[in-house]
Amino acid sequence: MGATAPKISEFRDEEWWDGPIPAHLARKRSGLKPQFLVAGLLLVGVIVSLMVYGLTTAKAFWLTVDEVQQRSSELGSQRIRVNGLVVEDSEDWNPTEVTLRFRIHDEENPNKQLEVSFYGPRPDNFQRAASAIVEGELLPDGVFQAEVLLLKCPSRYEEAPEEILLKAVR
Repeated sequence: MGATAPKISEFRDEEWWDGPIPAHLARKRSGLKPQFLVAGLLLVGVIVSLMVYGLTTAKAFWLTVDEVQQRSSELGSQRIRVNGLVVEDSEDWNPTEVTLRFRIHDEENPNKQLEVSFYGPRPDNFQRAASAIVEGELLPDGVFQAEVLLLKCPSRYEEAPEEILLKAVR
């Protein structure tokens, strides 16, 4: 119980070690290790290559049905997006092959139509679809092979107004 902590002034009066620092106590100078440099450069290279790949494959031109038909010879295997209105009664669903074929047309020119082939499940709301955005490529036979199919349906909130009869209470 009688032990007390040494005072700071006692340490100041002591002699300090003047010799070289023993090897097991000396701090080694930390430099850049080659394996960390290689790993860092490799990581940066992978990130840059993924960014370049993502930007080149995600690029798709937005065209109308009329533009697709006018430029069909030069579109070849380019990835494009086309927006158009779904032609009524043009749906051809083949459940055994899981293929949906339909036609879309421009709003301004309904005579210009583009046949679309989509391999995948038939969307539930296809019957109500007003317009479609398809992304894919134009095949040499003029059929648009869609890899992505987005449907725009009429809003359920824009239906015809209901007539409500109100009677005054006396």
